[in-house]
Amino acid sequence: MAGDYPAMTVRGAMLLVLFMTPLGAGSGDLRDLLQNRVDRNKAVGLVAAVIDAGGRNIVAYGRIARDRDEPPNGDTVFEIGSITKVFTSLLLADMVERGEVRLDTPVAELLPKSVTVPSRDGRQITLLDLSMQYSGLPRLPGNLHPADFANPYVDYTPGRLYTFLSGYTLPRDPGEKYEYSNLGAGLLGHALALKAGMSYGELVRRRILEPLGMTSTSIALSEDQKKRLAPGYNAALRPVKNWDFDALAGCGALRSTADDLLRFLAANLELTDSPLRPAMRRMRSIRRSTGRPDLDIAMAWHISTKFGHEAVWHNGGTAGYHAFLGFDPASKKGVVILCNSAYDIDDIGMHALDSRYPAAMLQ
Repeated sequence: MAGDYPAMTVRGAMLLVLFMTPLGAGSGDLRDLLQNRVDRNKAVGLVAAVIDAGGRNIVAYGRIARDRDEPPNGDTVFEIGSITKVFTSLLLADMVERGEVRLDTPVAELLPKSVTVPSRDGRQITLLDLSMQYSGLPRLPGNLHPADFANPYVDYTPGRLYTFLSGYTLPRDPGEKYEYSNLGAGLLGHALALKAGMSYGELVRRRILEPLGMTSTSIALSEDQKKRLAPGYNAALRPVKNWDFDALAGCGALRSTADDLLRFLAANLELTDSPLRPAMRRMRSIRRSTGRPDLDIAMAWHISTKFGHEAVWHNGGTAGYHAFLGFDPASKKGVVILCNSAYDIDDIGMHALDSRYPAAMLQ
């Protein structure tokens, strides 16, 4: 839809650089990339955050909103879309560590007995299949018919999810082939929440956010978080609605900040101690091919292998936001990129991890 509207210039863009420790070589390059994307009408505001053994640094450019003069910063709230899937799989890994479920537990065992989960040739969909995008389920359920296409997941209820599952025929055996599925990740989050006896949002809060001190990450926003929320814009920089979720919250419902996501990366990089360390290690201990060169999948995390290094990452996009989260376990470096437009900024994230990944300056 971006071609339906004329480009809009973001005037008076502001630059904010928060130096907590020196970033080192490449900080100017990163600032230039952010400025280029905003000045070329691809984003209203961008925040980039980098962490390594030497500390952390946040660079931001643009505005929180088109009608607000202040720039975004490490406390600005963005939708992070499918990065939520990493949190969902971390819940699974943690529940395995606690002995509450097994990776090979069929998801059907966690759902109401009235639900018929599709299987094929005697092979049931397991929790690990859902985490690793090997379930055989489609990207989206066929009965996703939103009343409001601007907020497509808000009215997709557990009842509609159960109806779809009970009537769906798998095209292949579970575990046979990688196929990215929002439905599968959402189903995993829903099933784990049922097992825990609480909502998905409450489960994430208790098991992940509170232990890591991620006080600005949530699904339902507090009044303070609402004040810090950067409004979303489509590719033409027109305002769009925020997305809300029901049954499929585990695939994309979280909102977060650069500062909180740095805490998450610090725990994954083991730069800080965390009770989730065994679960985080477990997530990366299992790998399968995606069928694409140099790209594997672990539990939710994608792993790109180039230049003799591994980049562990996930991105996320909603109608008005794009987000990137990644780290290099060998160099102990992590990167967060948050944008309040639908423009893809993954190249900036990969480039910030390793400058040999290209990130073009737009003309």
